[in-house]
Amino acid sequence: MTFTTRFAPSPTGPLHLGHAYSALLAHDMARAANGRFLLRIEDIDHTRSRPEWERQIYDDLAWLGLAWDATPMRQSDRQDTYRAALNDLWSRGLLYACSCSRRDIAAAVSAPQEGAEPAFGPDGLIYPGTCRHRYPRDRDFPPEGMALRLDMAVALNALPQPLSGFAEIGPAGVLPGHLVPVRADNLTSSVGDIVLSRKDFLGSYHLSVVLDDSAQEITHVIRGKDLYDATHIHVLLQAVLGIQTPVYLHHRLIRDEQGRRLAKRDDARALATYRAEGLTPLDIRKKIGL
Repeated sequence: MTFTTRFAPSPTGPLHLGHAYSALLAHDMARAANGRFLLRIEDIDHTRSRPEWERQIYDDLAWLGLAWDATPMRQSDRQDTYRAALNDLWSRGLLYACSCSRRDIAAAVSAPQEGAEPAFGPDGLIYPGTCRHRYPRDRDFPPEGMALRLDMAVALNALPQPLSGFAEIGPAGVLPGHLVPVRADNLTSSVGDIVLSRKDFLGSYHLSVVLDDSAQEITHVIRGKDLYDATHIHVLLQAVLGIQTPVYLHHRLIRDEQGRRLAKRDDARALATYRAEGLTPLDIRKKIGL
């Protein structure tokens, strides 16, 4: 199978040095393996995505010397795919509707419970299950205008066989080539009922990334180690949806002088800023250790 990887930015702000590291690393590995490097624009969140940021992504990547081997995939073109997957999961009894706001969730988990501290997972506060039995699940299709959550316990029980984990070849706290186990008890206690579709736009990061990687036939997912915990969720979704699990490399993060992970709001380290200052793509490679 041809080594195939991708870079999947969101057009919600300027690309910075951290994006450059991830894109260049994936591109270099694909070329070294005589494989394919693909581009995906993760614009599923239409409330924050902007056309001007998408155009800037293409310009910045071309300036870095990167070339992709197929027409870029755009998540906004794949709404029917996400809807079909959600309808399938709903028909199998794996989803439920949720009307809770973030404020509702914060209030529920902060209520006194024997002095216990609120638990956090990859998506923030672990959902306490408020709506798990609040709305009927026997309708043909999921309701509009509400979030849809995966009933984690039901989904795990529906698997034909236990989760086997994923192969990790990066430095995310495990030995290269090690098979990282994905434990059912950890998913229920430390992840909980994740959102697979939001009330203000169809789908979610977890659902779309799994479906899109499959559609692009990605064999190696190369991304930052800040997404290491989310990979456990993705392995579960791959099993639930009958999708093959790729190999993962969770690389180091580029940080500022205070050790903080770079964010899109940090315009001082935006690639466009360095370009305007006269730096070259080779200068960028040197700054990020490539």
